[in-house]
Amino acid sequence: MPFKFAAAILLSFASLPALAAECEVDVAATDKMTFDTDAIEISKSCETFTVNLQHIGSMGISSMGHNWVLTKESDVSGITTAGIAAGLDNDYLPTEDDRIIAHTDLIGGGESSSTTFDVADLEEGKDYTFFCSFPGHSTAMRGSVTLVE
Repeated sequence: MPFKFAAAILLSFASLPALAAECEVDVAATDKMTFDTDAIEISKSCETFTVNLQHIGSMGISSMGHNWVLTKESDVSGITTAGIAAGLDNDYLPTEDDRIIAHTDLIGGGESSSTTFDVADLEEGKDYTFFCSFPGHSTAMRGSVTLVE
């Protein structure tokens, strides 16, 4: 009987990383202007959420750079327009823009970047979008972010 009890405890600890993984996602970007997902669900039980972006292509940052930007759907167009003016040195993002909830650095092929944000910054019932702010990429490289139970 003690062995079964110990085994049950060990198995419960083994499940802990799986629970933590619900508050994190890996996203891959390619040289073909795509993300490997077009939807991310975030559990309301998460205090913070982390996005790990990996550029799995080989092209450089100046020709095929990618980032991951989170904002309300209604703000995507304004942020991309302001981002073009901000330029490559600012990752094609306007600096200190309150419309941006979270973003990774702009990266080139073979590179990675992460961002972590407070889930409390998301409001239930709002439409959120993630996208790449590199000029011309946001129409193809975008997806939805949804709060779930």
